[in-house]
Amino acid sequence: MIRQNAFRYTTALVFLLTFFAFAGCGKKGPPLPPENKAGKVAAPYDLKLIHMDKDVQLAWKHEINEKSAALKPEYFEIFMAQKTFEACEGCPFDFKSAGVVDMPMMEFYAPVQKGFKYYFRVQAVDPDKIRSPYSKTIQFEYK
Repeated sequence: MIRQNAFRYTTALVFLLTFFAFAGCGKKGPPLPPENKAGKVAAPYDLKLIHMDKDVQLAWKHEINEKSAALKPEYFEIFMAQKTFEACEGCPFDFKSAGVVDMPMMEFYAPVQKGFKYYFRVQAVDPDKIRSPYSKTIQFEYK
């Protein structure tokens, strides 16, 4: 009789522990901060390059979208990567800051040398240092 009661209590305890271990309130995911769409800066777009002797002129556009990215940038930061033509295909780029342009200017001049591939991308930054996503990367080959 004592054995049967001990077995029942043990079985009930195992059942309850199993129930509480697997009980939940739904699918869990990684913690994400709340999204405030008005607290975003839109990414620059429509990058264009013009080759000018030993320099390139990089120009872009930027618009504020009141619904999805309402913050106005204070400046744009330009990032550049440089590779030789002999560099391995698919090797990662090492983007470095090439300079900063204050609003409302949307053009940047960079010196270039023959024998290199250049990659440029731009990021908008607001007064509180909130950064936009990067623009699309644009490539220039100077043979």
